[in-house]
This record gives sequence, structure tokens and C-alpha cells, in this order.
Amino acid sequence: MRKRTAFVFPGQGSQAIGMGLEFYEKYDEVRAVYKEASDALGYDISALCFNGPKEELNKTFRTQPCLLVTSIAAFTVLRLKGIKPDVVAGHSLGEYSALVAAGVLHLKDAVVLTEKRGHFMQEAVPEGQGLMAAIIGLDREVVDRICANSTSGYVSPANYNCPQQIVIAGEKPAVEEAIRLAKQEGARRAVALAVSVPSHCTLMMSASEKLGAYMETISFNKPEIPVVNNSDAIVLGTVEKIKSSLVRQLNSPLLWEDSIRTITGMDVEVFVEVGPGTVLGGLIKRIVSNVAIYGVNDSASLERFINAQINA
Repeated sequence: MRKRTAFVFPGQGSQAIGMGLEFYEKYDEVRAVYKEASDALGYDISALCFNGPKEELNKTFRTQPCLLVTSIAAFTVLRLKGIKPDVVAGHSLGEYSALVAAGVLHLKDAVVLTEKRGHFMQEAVPEGQGLMAAIIGLDREVVDRICANSTSGYVSPANYNCPQQIVIAGEKPAVEEAIRLAKQEGARRAVALAVSVPSHCTLMMSASEKLGAYMETISFNKPEIPVVNNSDAIVLGTVEKIKSSLVRQLNSPLLWEDSIRTITGMDVEVFVEVGPGTVLGGLIKRIVSNVAIYGVNDSASLERFINAQINA
């Protein structure tokens, strides 16, 4: 009997030069995905994904559509092989890939929307004023308390990624203070992240407002398969709830650990990380132990996944 399967889509930080190239060279349908995205954006997105330069690929407003199109390329190949998910979710930016996979957004709209999102995020906080940091080895209650007691400005939990791995975001002095306090509380690691934008906190409020206004120009459809969102870790069924959730996602904590628990509560036994990197697979292993986890981003990983399904 076929096991219930979730597709999960990676967020920013998983990008790498050359991502998606193998599928692009092998499948006409994948080349069509990149062409549609390039036509919508007005530049050759395949050239940027495959050749860089790295400095350009790592600009937030470039990274977001590049990662989305690479994930959808991998999703397209899985669909060609007759493999479909029972539920989808994505980590931060990856939520947009999940919405394309669920039929909520057209690819051409999603790549432009994520490019705009990147611009809005960059504009919200001047370079050097915000900061994000990863706190490893403390429970969420301790991290919540450290942030609430800040005396140096605004800092807040931003990503509840998995047990004892939480990302915080806020004003630079307050995040630096929280790093010091986390170490005093016994954190195994507390390190600033090399990102230019403090996401998933109230410093993104202006970006959220601009994103919400821009989304009104785009057509959204009802999901064809369940989507578990980041902001509430629940299944959203209506277009209005999905739009509202995407706006809140930028300025409120990302509940990834809770989302994975929601998905396993739907009797899902197999997770497939669809797109570049292995970050989500690593997080899922720390959240739940009794599921199978795969990644699909090239022919070798696709074959491993297909063989595992045949032999299951």
C-alpha cells in the first residue's frame, strides 16, 4: 500500500550555482519551466541559476525566484514520474513553491511575487541595522524569555526550526545582546547569521504591507492538495486565508517544527525535500523519528527515491 507523502520545499540559504542544471538538460518540460519564469522576469533565470555569479545569485530579490523555479523544476520531474504528494509545505520562501505545487499560484506570477518580496524585504530595514542569529541547545521557552527581556532594543524568535534550534531576528544591538545571554544560559551555539534582512519579525511590517497590496494584482486559486502554512502550522483551504498567511509570514515567527508535527498528524510517513540542499531533511530528522526522508534535486537522488518506493 502506498505511504502518504509530503513534499517540502526549501527556503533561502539552499541556493548554489549549478542548481537544477541536470534536470534542465534532461527534460523538455523543465526547460519550459525556466522559459516561463525567464519570460515573466525579463531575464534569463537559467543562466543565473547555472552560472551565477554568486554575488548576484545571493541578492535576496534574485535568490527567491531562482530557488522557487529550481524547486518547481524538481517538482515537475516528480510529476512526470507519476509521483504526487498528499500534502505540501515550504520553509519561508519555500511556501511559495508549495503554493505553485498545490495549484494556488501560477509559476509566472509566483516568480514575480517572490522577486517583489525580496525587494520589499531589503527596503524594510537599512543594511547593517538588522541581524539574525541561530540559537542551538536551548528550549523555546528560554529563547522567548531572553528576547522578551532585551534591554538593547527589539529582538524576537523568528524561526522555530526544530527542538533546540531557534533563529532570532531584530535590531542588531538587541540580537547581539541575546546571543550573549543565550551563551550564559548554556546554549551550545549562538551565532549571527550571514543574512542581510531580519525576516519573520515586526521589522518586516512595511514589507508585509507592500506584499499584501501587490498580491491583490495576482490571481490565486483554491488549493488542489492540502498546504500546511508557516504562520499557524495548519491546513489552509481558502484563498483569503492563504493571502493573509503570506502577509503574516514575513512579520511573525515561522513555525516549522509545529508544521512538521501537523503533517505527521495527517498520517504522513514519507517526506521528500523537493529542490536544492538538504537543510529541511536535517530538521525533520530532529523533529520526528519514525518517518522516511528523501531529497530530490538531481537524477541520482530521484533514482534513490523511486527505488526506495518500489522496494518499500
